Amino acid sequence: MIRRRVLVHGIVQGVGFRFSARREAERLGVAGWVRNRRGGVVEAEVEGEEASVAAMLDWLATGPPGAIVERTDVSAREPSGERGFRIAE
Repeated sequence: MIRRRVLVHGIVQGVGFRFSARREAERLGVAGWVRNRRGGVVEAEVEGEEASVAAMLDWLATGPPGAIVERTDVSAREPSGERGFRIAE
C-alpha cells in the first residue's frame, strides 16, 4: 500500500473535478479524499495498491472534461489504512 498527496493546479474548480475524482477513485478501488483549496487548487490524498494509485494520479493529471490541468505536485505520505474515498471540506 502507498499513499500520495496531490495538488492539482489549473482550471480545476467549478468543473465537477471533486465529484469526478470520487467516481474515478471508486472505480479504481483507491481510498482517500479530495477537496478545493484557496487559490483555485484541488488537493487530494490517494491510498491503495501502487498500480491503482498510479492510475488515479494519471487521471488527476488530466481531470474531467472542462478541467484544464496545468500541473500536479505529488508527494509521498504514510499509508493510514483509510477506507473509501470522500469529498472533504
